[in-house]
Amino acid sequence: MSDTLSLVLGVLAAAAAGLWAWRRWHYRSYWLVVAFPLAAISVWATWRKVALGCGLTKKRQCFWFTTVPGMVASTGVVRVRRRFQRVAVDTRPFMWLPKPTRHGWRVTVHTLEGQIPADYANAAERLAHSWGVHAVRVSSPRPGRVVLAATVRDPLVRVDTVPASPELLKVIVGRLETGGPWVIDFRTVPHWLNAGATQSGKSNLANVLVQGLAPQPVALVGFDLKGGVELTPYGPRLSALATTRAESVTLLDDLVSLMTSRMAVCREAGARNIWQLPDEQRPTPVVVLVDELAELYLMADKSEKDEVARTSTALLRVAQLGRAFGIYLFCSGQRIGSDLGPGVTALRAQCSGRICHRVNDPETATMTLGDLDPAALASARAIPAETPGVAIVASQDGQWYRARSFYVSEQDAEHAATAYAELAPSWEDLVSGNAAPMSDADLADFLDSIPNPRKA
Repeated sequence: MSDTLSLVLGVLAAAAAGLWAWRRWHYRSYWLVVAFPLAAISVWATWRKVALGCGLTKKRQCFWFTTVPGMVASTGVVRVRRRFQRVAVDTRPFMWLPKPTRHGWRVTVHTLEGQIPADYANAAERLAHSWGVHAVRVSSPRPGRVVLAATVRDPLVRVDTVPASPELLKVIVGRLETGGPWVIDFRTVPHWLNAGATQSGKSNLANVLVQGLAPQPVALVGFDLKGGVELTPYGPRLSALATTRAESVTLLDDLVSLMTSRMAVCREAGARNIWQLPDEQRPTPVVVLVDELAELYLMADKSEKDEVARTSTALLRVAQLGRAFGIYLFCSGQRIGSDLGPGVTALRAQCSGRICHRVNDPETATMTLGDLDPAALASARAIPAETPGVAIVASQDGQWYRARSFYVSEQDAEHAATAYAELAPSWEDLVSGNAAPMSDADLADFLDSIPNPRKA
């Protein structure tokens, strides 16, 4: 008897060790073969209780054949045995079978009468705790359907190395909580607002962006009112850099002049934007990097009022009209509040791309994300200080995600800026219109230089 027990215990110990090693060294196959089937059975079997506890059920009247009063005690008071009665029953939404994803699972639910996706979004945290997962996100592909996407564990604990930029004006800067790439695509979302406190990952995101844009045939322009300490190391790749308010006014005037000249070229060619121009006329795209946005709007006394007004007006004009003429904005700041004036509020309305790292005051998070989704605002305030690089991102698909940027050191970003310094066009040539146009050959050379991951 003891030998049999020892054998059984040995087999169980070996099986447990094997499962642990399988989970440790190849989690993806372990998840698909072992963990997900068990999770799917548990989710589908407990859906009635979970939906009832989360307030997602509806009372419906139905006939119930009563034989034992205790069997229907929860649906009403039974007074007569062995008789059909009309009772109120809690009906759960219909749920399809869960499907596995890279970091969890997703399942489609049919909403009940009177329900909207917001009802499920409000219950997302309760659903996550009920199923014992990291988070549950809610989306609605079409009316009457809700998709619940569960993340078993946080995929942002560790991110991969930086991949190459796949297309012009597109940079993969990190990973989303879904496991997919976090992409900043200026041609799809032309202007971005990036908020974050010190040591939140805001500057690291700028490093990733500079490293990704450096090998591309684009012009980079910088505004750094911290005396240039943030963007000066990238000077070899920048076509222009302003480090004071006076320099910012001059540089913004040049940008407005550049935009006006491109506007005239497009009008003469009958094109709505520079991408419809012939190959020999298409100008070089310009990406404007603004660090410490608040410094452009702060006034020490009334003598700076006119200068701030000129700066605010010019930057807003670039944001309103620059997309069609190949001028894109990426504005960063530690604090973005309405007390900086109406210029900041107007600029914010033009920046459809929103990124909010950990911030020190709720107003900055509200200014960055408040008009998108209250749940996004709550998630932004919950970012812990020990996770630099984690941010709430308003994506180009109209939804928001938790994301984390790849780590790129200042030395790596400076190396990229120096290595591709010859790609920086002269600012005087750009403003005067003497710069060489960006041809299809330039685009082809850039795309050919991207390593193919399948051949690596």
